[in-house]
Amino acid sequence: MLKEFKDFAMKGNLVDIAVGFVMGAAFKQVVTSFTGGIVSPLIGLIFNADLKDLKYIVKDGVADETGKVVGEVAVLYGDFLTNVIDFIIVAFVMFLIVKGLNNLKKKEEPAPAPAGPSQEELLEQIRDLLAKK
Repeated sequence: MLKEFKDFAMKGNLVDIAVGFVMGAAFKQVVTSFTGGIVSPLIGLIFNADLKDLKYIVKDGVADETGKVVGEVAVLYGDFLTNVIDFIIVAFVMFLIVKGLNNLKKKEEPAPAPAGPSQEELLEQIRDLLAKK
């Protein structure tokens, strides 16, 4: 059973998927940093607030003795928009990578194998071999 699991885990496709997953997670961090550090502040200039901090307050909260607001009910649409922008960037880059890989695969397709002897040529060879006996 362990040998079967080892064979399964070491198949090329599974290892490729694992490497892709790790690279995708790292790339997601880069995109999140890009969106949070560059895109959000630029969009925030339009709204005079950081994009992630944009929210629609449904019910106002009350400040406690430490100054922290408690009991506030809000729709955090800024955070949602940031995540949507992250997703669009990641999806677009993944699309470009897959498209590039597909183009490489098309170029690497082997030339068709040379055609073997025709049916008539095979029959002639069989006839000649039978005639020798």
